[in-house]
Amino acid sequence: MAPEKSPNRTGRGRLAIAALVVVALVGVGAFAIGRLSAPVVSAPSTLSVEAGFARDMQVHHDQAVELSFIIRDLTDADDVRTLAYDIARTQSQQSGQMYGWLTEWNLPQAEAEPSMTWMTRPPLTGTSAHDHDPTSSAHTPGEPMPGLATAEQIAELKTLTGVAAEKDFLTLMIAHHKGGVEMAEALLERSTDRVETDFARGIVKAQTSEIDLMENMLAERN
Repeated sequence: MAPEKSPNRTGRGRLAIAALVVVALVGVGAFAIGRLSAPVVSAPSTLSVEAGFARDMQVHHDQAVELSFIIRDLTDADDVRTLAYDIARTQSQQSGQMYGWLTEWNLPQAEAEPSMTWMTRPPLTGTSAHDHDPTSSAHTPGEPMPGLATAEQIAELKTLTGVAAEKDFLTLMIAHHKGGVEMAEALLERSTDRVETDFARGIVKAQTSEIDLMENMLAERN
């Protein structure tokens, strides 16, 4: 004969199940209320600063990954190889993030206008981080992005080995990071999108720190 269940234990079990159901229903209700009460934020347009930044910074990041893979095969220096690995890992992941934004916004990955056009648009009032005319820009749409290495510079790097390759890589990557910081700051001056501005602040902080590191590494080799 099966043992008789304790009335107290059965009652407690039913109360526990009922409590879980109530918690679940309250959670669903709160989620629904939150969704209904949250402000509706429209996705950026294809000609927006946010979309332009996502497209151009992908290109910028992808070159950093390319340069990092190149130096990996040209030197045995642990510090340079570790730096290159960190840059390749971080910037390839961030490039994928920006690709995902455009997909989520239902926008094409291809440029809808000449590259860097978004940086020619005036900053938001009171957000300019530089002492310049807020209606002007140092960039011309379609011209190379800040800090981007030329095809000739990349070809030259591939001909070098050892310390010479390390110095060339560090020089190129310092300029590349400075260009990335400039682009991120330009986004911060022109956008209020929380996700992208948080992302851009992260770039400024991380790449400024890496610039200091690379300048010290370069000084050690001169």
